[in-house]
Amino acid sequence: MKKIYKKVIIFVIAGYTLFTLYNQQITLNQYSKQSEELNEKIAEETKVNEDLNKQKDNVNSLEFIEQTAREKLDMYYPNERVYIDEGM
Repeated sequence: MKKIYKKVIIFVIAGYTLFTLYNQQITLNQYSKQSEELNEKIAEETKVNEDLNKQKDNVNSLEFIEQTAREKLDMYYPNERVYIDEGM
């Protein structure tokens, strides 16, 4: 009788251990997937940050000021002719 109890206890412990390991593996896979997604987002935001830093450095240049004046404020040089294509 004692041998049967020992075998049942060992079987229960082994089953519980396998069940726990399986659940932990599933959890680890989920965390790995989340980590990859977050690393991708970090890479994207780093690129955006670099672009913004380049733009920040470029803000005081004459080319940027001229481009902004033309595009957003519709300002042009005094004797400059501007042609607008109304077909678009």
